[in-house]
Amino acid sequence: MDEPGNGSKQKGQFRSRELFRTQRKESEGSVDCPSVEFEYGDVDSVTAELSELFSYTEQPEFNLNKRCFEEDFHSQVKGTKWPDLDIAQRKAYVMRLLDGLEVVDREKRLKVARAILYLAQGVFGDCSSESEILRWSRSNAFLLYEMGAFAAFLELLNMEIDNIQACSSALRKPAISLADSTELRVLLSVMYLLVENIRLPVEPDRPDWGIAKETFKTELSFPVQTEEPFALLLFNMVTKFCSGHAPHFPMKKVLLLLWKVVLFTLGGFEDLQALKVKKREELGLPPLPEDSLQVVCSMRAASPPAYSMEFLEQQQKRGRRVRRPLVKQDSLDLYNERDPFKNDEGILDEEDNDDVDSGIEGELDPMERDVIIQPMASSHPLAERVTFPKGLPWAPKVRERDIENFLESSRNKFIGFTLGHDTDTLVGLPRPIHESVKTLKQYKYVSVADVQIRNEEDLENCPMSLGEEIVQETPCEVLYQTMLYNLPQYMIALLKILLAAAPTSKAKTDSINILADVLPEEMPITVLDSMRLGIDVNRHKEIIVKSISALLLLLLKHFKLNHIYQFEYVSQHLVFANCIPLILKFFNQNIMSYICAKNSICILDYPYCTTHELPELTAESLETGDTNQFCWRNLFSCINLLRILNKLTKWKHSRTMMLVVFKSAPILKRALKVKQAMMQLYVLKLLKLQTKYLGRQWRKSNMKTMSAIYQNVRHRMNDDWAYGNDIDARPWDFQAEECTLRANIESFNSRRYDKNPNWEFAPVDNCLQSVLGQRLELPEDFHYTYELWLEREVFSQPIHWEELLNE
Repeated sequence: MDEPGNGSKQKGQFRSRELFRTQRKESEGSVDCPSVEFEYGDVDSVTAELSELFSYTEQPEFNLNKRCFEEDFHSQVKGTKWPDLDIAQRKAYVMRLLDGLEVVDREKRLKVARAILYLAQGVFGDCSSESEILRWSRSNAFLLYEMGAFAAFLELLNMEIDNIQACSSALRKPAISLADSTELRVLLSVMYLLVENIRLPVEPDRPDWGIAKETFKTELSFPVQTEEPFALLLFNMVTKFCSGHAPHFPMKKVLLLLWKVVLFTLGGFEDLQALKVKKREELGLPPLPEDSLQVVCSMRAASPPAYSMEFLEQQQKRGRRVRRPLVKQDSLDLYNERDPFKNDEGILDEEDNDDVDSGIEGELDPMERDVIIQPMASSHPLAERVTFPKGLPWAPKVRERDIENFLESSRNKFIGFTLGHDTDTLVGLPRPIHESVKTLKQYKYVSVADVQIRNEEDLENCPMSLGEEIVQETPCEVLYQTMLYNLPQYMIALLKILLAAAPTSKAKTDSINILADVLPEEMPITVLDSMRLGIDVNRHKEIIVKSISALLLLLLKHFKLNHIYQFEYVSQHLVFANCIPLILKFFNQNIMSYICAKNSICILDYPYCTTHELPELTAESLETGDTNQFCWRNLFSCINLLRILNKLTKWKHSRTMMLVVFKSAPILKRALKVKQAMMQLYVLKLLKLQTKYLGRQWRKSNMKTMSAIYQNVRHRMNDDWAYGNDIDARPWDFQAEECTLRANIESFNSRRYDKNPNWEFAPVDNCLQSVLGQRLELPEDFHYTYELWLEREVFSQPIHWEELLNE
């Protein structure tokens, strides 16, 4: 017989083992993750952005570019190097190279293009350090642009896009490789290096570069030689690739160039903030309550409790759970998705596990006790042991509609009737209501979008008195006009590529092949070569996700500022193309593993690989030099996708219901494991949107998440998001909401952009002199049959003048 207590002892050990296994399974090494020191911005460092242009399989082409340049250069300029030439000699040589692009022979053109690419890459053969390469790359970029290289390469790019022979050859091949896109890759690489180098801030001592930068920006923004801006050409390349007509297009380079062109021509996040301030001044609106960029950057990531062996020992020593009084909880319930005191057999799926959080009914979760409560031996009172936030980061906002709703309910309650949209008349209401209205008006916020919607309603209702709208021709306006009629196809194409590049997507036979410009002609035969190619493929996909997410976010933000209905048009087509479930699918993975992924080989990155002797390829050398705590581009992509999701769902109850239907709450809660303030903020915003629909039990089981929302997300005075009593939460209004929005968008596009509007108030010329004086284009044969027509239609027909009198 077993001794008394042996059974309970074995059960306790088994329980501890199961607890440890559950914790390890949940955390996957991320529970003790330190705060991520990440600085969000428009782009990564210059070196990182340039290195991401080239795949590792393109590395042998660096020496080929160098050889093409040196063969031509030394035949023209003997006994010297490129840095030793003066500016006049450089210009003369570049002009000679550009002349070589006009030859008929395809191979000779490609050699000259490679020589120009070597110049744009910074003549690394004559440099001894990375900084020197970057300096020459930038200097040569301005020189090439000044000599007309971009226009010449644009003509060649148009030729390659329309190259039917290359397209049909690629369609016939069973497997497309790097060799099928050689010319396109060289052309796009040169254009990207020019855009990226010229886009950067210019030093004050180079006024000529500043003039060239503004000229280049105007050239890219407005159609000068062609009928469309350069960005539209790249959008058309994306749709042509996704339609299957040009599978050999190097999509990574196209998307990177498209993103940088939009960033250059429209502006980044700081430019957007400055434009927003300027636009509010023009519309007579009060200044912004704060700079959102600065507020987000100053926020601190929440500190989730960490599992440790000490906690296990504490659990083994504890005989039972002691109930504690409720205290202030300042950490997220990131790791309470499952009850750690249950065995694996009792674990339900993630959606159900949100409702079994411990530490609710007056009991603090033991995993947080070490973080929040000091040891019980301490004599300090509880109030001193709790850390309270010093203040909320955001100024509260109130919409005009919120004030109207508040007054409507108050008047119904106290007077028995309402006054419509009147927010000034407070007769008959008690004094506390007066104070409430005063407070609401104090924090009233009128957005640029509110003014634009009101102006659009006036233009629709009073077309004769207000006349035609004067639309300023900004780069954003020009881009929207040219994108308008094919915009749904552009959005679908971008989301198709994003789906194919997402790490959670499984390979399907019907999915598009985005690896055409990374796979070599001959597949690797050794294990190390296979590892290198695997890293290259993963890196390739990450860069595509980064460029698409940044591009979509920039388009949404700029269109929203330019006109709200332009933003809504893009948003609706993203929603129709299933962007919301796609982003949720992207986050339905181990997000910490994705952010900490090491899919890069530092010794093969440009420009490092051009100035250093590469060591022999081994498993150790593949990981050499990468000391980063996380992958910048992956964290950047995650934040961008969360911001896009916020923009699509904000104030849209039908789309918020999509978040609920697709069970996004547990997916988003897992994303809170990343200890980065900006990413946590946008996750909490998305959770706040749907809390009213998740039910009382979910809110009860996730009080620490609710507390984090309260502390970090901006407050709307009348928004009872934490209780679910919102008057807008009516399911029967959802379909009507989208239909009304769509009708408003179509009305806006028709009024502003239809060339031949079928409009009942279209002007009619009633002046006989001007009508008869108009010059009409007549067909060529009219002069030969004119007399016959007069005889048959005019002279031979009797005119009964008396009928006019009778009428």
